[in-house]
Amino acid sequence: MKILLIGYGKMGKAIEGVAIKRGHQIIGKIDAENFSDLSKFNPSNTDVAIEFTHPLAAFENIKHVLNAQIPIVVGTTGWLDKLPLIHELVSEKNGSFCFSSNYSVGVNLFWAVNEKLAQLMNPQPEYDVTLEEIHHVYKKDAPSGTAITTAEGVIKHLDRKNKWSNDRENLTVSDVFIQDKREHNIPGTHTVLYTSGIDSIELKHTAFNREGFATGAVLAAEFIANKKGIFSMKDVLSL
Repeated sequence: MKILLIGYGKMGKAIEGVAIKRGHQIIGKIDAENFSDLSKFNPSNTDVAIEFTHPLAAFENIKHVLNAQIPIVVGTTGWLDKLPLIHELVSEKNGSFCFSSNYSVGVNLFWAVNEKLAQLMNPQPEYDVTLEEIHHVYKKDAPSGTAITTAEGVIKHLDRKNKWSNDRENLTVSDVFIQDKREHNIPGTHTVLYTSGIDSIELKHTAFNREGFATGAVLAAEFIANKKGIFSMKDVLSL
């Protein structure tokens, strides 16, 4: 495939490496310095775009690519208040759009187990649940999109919880607390902890590097390249 990278930071470089290993061609690298070059790409020279940038830039990047009729895989988080507008644009343009707050195959399996565990814990009210996420100090949004998706998976199946919060001072019993930490050189660690007066149960995913995220993003690009519609990693992995 001919892949356009939008965002050429650490993730963009990791995606480039994985894509080349899998036999794909990187035909463009768009960053803040050359954003105007985005207009050069269209379906005649681009099979799919992969977008990992900044929460403030993602929405306009996605709109531009969808208007150009190029399938797009998006990994930027922190902009999802505008997701309904993107869904409308995908429908209007008969486009192809894949979003996940985390493209790691391992994280998506972690999410599936997380939902199953929440189902099992629903009839066990003696257990409270909290989440912790740790990322590198350059992570722009807090809590992370991965942590929010994890919390949403808990809330979906745990009747005693109805929203998440990272505000420890104003927690209510119906909140899932997310503790967000920023430390040097941490690609991403997410923990779900159920605690009662007699024991605890912990579910944890630890990323060792960015390759897992990059591999998942390229798998998603391969999946959507010739499809129309709105997709997630659940579709890519048939979860």
